[in-house]
Amino acid sequence: MKTGELIEIPLSKIKLTLMLTGSIIFVAIGFWFVIKKPVTSLPVLGNSTIMFIVGIISILFFGICAIFVSQKITENTPGLIINDEGITDNSSGVSAGLVLWRDISEIRKTNVFNQAFIIVIVKNPEEYIARQTNFLKKRLMTMNYKSYGSPVNISPNSLKCNFNELYLMIVKEFQSAKN
Repeated sequence: MKTGELIEIPLSKIKLTLMLTGSIIFVAIGFWFVIKKPVTSLPVLGNSTIMFIVGIISILFFGICAIFVSQKITENTPGLIINDEGITDNSSGVSAGLVLWRDISEIRKTNVFNQAFIIVIVKNPEEYIARQTNFLKKRLMTMNYKSYGSPVNISPNSLKCNFNELYLMIVKEFQSAKN
């Protein structure tokens, strides 16, 4: 980046609080499915084994989400930093940390279940996965790599900006860094 400009995008405490609330609600629903199965005439929802499995999955998945979101709510570091070195991603529980401009080959955008996110294609994806010390985060980055072609994915869901602003900002700075 020629300008040497530092761009910091803070985490949105409001968005994070909403995510935490939603996660807690789904954990509670999971416990309800495990402890007291809902009574219904629907064949799938009436099957106590299926409801038990759905409850356990809900507790585990949304419980992990609640832990990650709780950690982010208490942080005061910016969610995303863009500078002359690259992008420092701290926006999610599976953040990649510093992604150097020289490691980036392409910036893409995609939608999964109506959730837009940015895929940062890196030349050395295995290095970004290997530097992750947390087993669960490493596994999630590996799944991202297999599913989307990169372990580095950035979503505005926890940031104080919208998707289009974020995408255009990253692409502009990437283009500037290449020149």
